[in-house]
Amino acid sequence: MAWISLIIAGLFEMLGVNAINTYLKNKTKKNLGLLIAFFVGSFVLLSYAMESLPMSTAYAVWTGIGASGGAVLGIIFYGESKNIKRIIFIALILISAIGLKIIS
Repeated sequence: MAWISLIIAGLFEMLGVNAINTYLKNKTKKNLGLLIAFFVGSFVLLSYAMESLPMSTAYAVWTGIGASGGAVLGIIFYGESKNIKRIIFIALILISAIGLKIIS
C-alpha cells in the first residue's frame, strides 16, 4: 500500500506543479484551492508512504514522478520543447524511480 500511496503522491505533486502554472495565468479562488489541495494530498500521501519506505527512496521516487510528470505535461499542454535529448533524460528519471522500487 505504501508504494501505491507514493505513486499517487507523485501524481498529485505533478498536478500541483501544473496547478501553479494555471494559478499564475488565472488567479481565481478555484485555481488556488486546487493548487493547495494537490500539494496537501501529495504531502499527506508521501508522509504515509514514508512510514514504511526509506526516506531516501520515497523522496527520490516522489520527486522523480513530479519532475518527469511536470516536464511531460509541459510538452503536452504548454508547447515546451520535444527535443529527443529531453525525452531521453525524462525517461532516465522514470527508469531510476522504477529501479529504486525494484531494489527496495
